[in-house]
Amino acid sequence: MRATAFNQRLLRGQAPSYERLQARFAEDNGTEPCQPLALHCGWGRLLIGHTYPDAAELAQALLSEQPGERDIALYVAAPQQVLAQAPQQLFLDPSDTLRLWFSDYRPAHSGFRGYRIRRAQNAEDWQAINCLYQMRGMLPIDPGKLTPRHQGGPVYWLAEDEDSGAVIGSVMGLNHLKAYRDPEHGSSLWCLAVDPRCNRPGVGEVLVRHLIEHFMSRGLSYLDLSVLHDNHQAKRLYAKLGFRELQTFSIKRKNSINQPLFLGPGPEADLNPYARIIVDEALRRGIEVHVDDADAGLFTLSHGGRRIRCRESLTDLTSAVSMTLCQDKRLTHRALKRAGLSLPAQRLAGSAEENAAFLAEHGSLVVKPVDGEQGQGVAVDLRSPAEVQDAIERAQVFDSRVLLESFHEGHDLRILVIGYEVVAAAIRRPAEVIGDGRHCIGDLIDAQSRRRQAATAGESRIPKDAETLRTLHAAGVDYASILPQGQRLAVRKTANLHTGGCLEDVSAILHPALAEAAVKAARALDIPVVGLDLLVPAADQAEYVFIEANERAGLANHEPQPTAERFIDLLFPLSQVIS
Repeated sequence: MRATAFNQRLLRGQAPSYERLQARFAEDNGTEPCQPLALHCGWGRLLIGHTYPDAAELAQALLSEQPGERDIALYVAAPQQVLAQAPQQLFLDPSDTLRLWFSDYRPAHSGFRGYRIRRAQNAEDWQAINCLYQMRGMLPIDPGKLTPRHQGGPVYWLAEDEDSGAVIGSVMGLNHLKAYRDPEHGSSLWCLAVDPRCNRPGVGEVLVRHLIEHFMSRGLSYLDLSVLHDNHQAKRLYAKLGFRELQTFSIKRKNSINQPLFLGPGPEADLNPYARIIVDEALRRGIEVHVDDADAGLFTLSHGGRRIRCRESLTDLTSAVSMTLCQDKRLTHRALKRAGLSLPAQRLAGSAEENAAFLAEHGSLVVKPVDGEQGQGVAVDLRSPAEVQDAIERAQVFDSRVLLESFHEGHDLRILVIGYEVVAAAIRRPAEVIGDGRHCIGDLIDAQSRRRQAATAGESRIPKDAETLRTLHAAGVDYASILPQGQRLAVRKTANLHTGGCLEDVSAILHPALAEAAVKAARALDIPVVGLDLLVPAADQAEYVFIEANERAGLANHEPQPTAERFIDLLFPLSQVIS
């Protein structure tokens, strides 16, 4: 029998009183009643429910939660008794608890390669993990608050890319035997996160398996975890590994962090990430939000008699003329040229002979629709008349008018300007995969797309279209090819985020000349919020070529830079942050 008498009763919900549960736990295990146990995990405390002598003391412990933290009471056998102590301040967590008995665990037949798993060791590791957690909307860790390991505190593990040394995933593990003399020798998993930009397959699975096998080697018997009830991607992974639902309860305090869990989804829940980051900041400041059309990202903000309509980061403050200057890439080109900025050669696609002559003059071309967004219809580094003509026909699906531009080598730099000040800058890199010697390129693309879609609420994926296939063929491979271990392959030429690209924040090293050029461009277009795309040899060098301007820039792409904060500052300069 794998469960003690105490846990059998806990799972059946047979708990006549909270006080008797604590006594029974001690009686079943031949110990004195446990002292109330609260373990600090860096982001808040884990309160072990059955170590508290009564419901009132557990409720009081939850109510002592510190500002900016999130405490969780788990293994609560009689939640109604705890909630009754403070029904306006506490709530029953809707997450599911899952358990894997190690006797049910089956090791992987073959492992993923390209990264190593190790413990967090120093300040640089904690900073990398916190950057990762912020990208995933999780609370950062304060390592100075962690309960020490010798007192039963948690251990954080990280996945480190063997080539770049970057932290691409993290997980926290807790040994229950060390923490509170768990008679069943259990353990638990918390805070699993994988970098949404990571192109290594299997990182999340490897982290979970590592934790399982680590605790198995310590003689423990099971691993528990808590997962949001609607996190279907994570649940598929856990089901694959053999986890099953556990009938127990967790309780949390009502606070701004947990608000979606106890209020349920509001109208803003259906907004895409680019609208939601703005709405969340507005609500945080007490600004009234009315969602007009969630699918279109349309909402209205009202505060102090001021009312502004928005479509994501496009607002009433942007005039129709400025919007037209950005949408029509010919007008963008002319406006920036008059401002004295560096630009590629450009012309409208014409006859086959005219297009061939333009190609011969410049050697390599970019083809794009005059009015387009999200990288649709864009093809780059075209070197033959046949490639140019094929790209023109694909671009005409989005706009009958098609532009040809001279192709320039360099990194794709996005500079975000709000209120004519540079707020963020990032190098945008095309979607790429990394070979593992086992999976074909098509499977690697699918795995990368699933992770990007999950991280961006479906906003980013790598399309298996003619442009992706052209890029693969140019590299001498196709979807069925298997890349050697560690080999990187760009599967798109353009770095657009909607087609699977990723961002590397370079705000701290942006060359002053690039910042000055971006502000100059924003003023030439007379637009208060704009994302400007440049090609540069490096972010810390002065050379550049302007590519285009985006009147509806994605603020969420630049986290953790304070893009939403500066955006709301522009719209409502007198608004105050509500603590």
